[in-house]
Amino acid sequence: MKRCIIVGAGEFHEKAWKYEKADYLIAADGGFEYLRKLKIIPDMLIGDMDSIKQEYVGSEMEIKKLPREKDDTDMLAAMKEGLAAGCKEFYIYGALGGERIDHSIANIQCLLYLHKHGAKGVLYGINDRIELLCNDKVCYPATMEGILSVFAFGGDAKGVSEHGLKYSIQDAEMKMEFPIGISNEFIGQESMIEVKDGMLLLCIHAINGEKVM
Repeated sequence: MKRCIIVGAGEFHEKAWKYEKADYLIAADGGFEYLRKLKIIPDMLIGDMDSIKQEYVGSEMEIKKLPREKDDTDMLAAMKEGLAAGCKEFYIYGALGGERIDHSIANIQCLLYLHKHGAKGVLYGINDRIELLCNDKVCYPATMEGILSVFAFGGDAKGVSEHGLKYSIQDAEMKMEFPIGISNEFIGQESMIEVKDGMLLLCIHAINGEKVM
């Protein structure tokens, strides 16, 4: 199944990102600058182009210019293009951090948009990775390192279990207003997070400047 890789204008770790030629690569406005420095031409450049130097834009990619005043963010517009191309897996780099926290929050909301359209997305910053878990479970290898924080998202989450981490819980309920799931840690074991009824936001932070998987 074709993967969609989107590069936004947030914090971007050049050594951490993964891309294959078979992937559908989209630059969301200012994210094009990162790809230009890497000498990679995306399949599509989309956005209102307020962060793009026009002399850098060539004719080797599809370009979709959006109006500055619009309902969709550049990132959401890029995700819609990936969905239209039949992609179900989305890896979004340059999605977190940067000068404006509202852009990071908007991108987190976009994870729910992907979920409601039958797709799954992962957001990446320099040392952070965020994904959404809905009525499902996810397993991490013993090689995973860093801090894992788990938050109820979109309502209270029931049947939450965390195993193989510094702190374990079994069939717990997480409340939206109580961030009890913050700052768990990987400890060199295979680990698992599960939610039976609801949604969780999983945030992994790499420590000591290491890249996040």
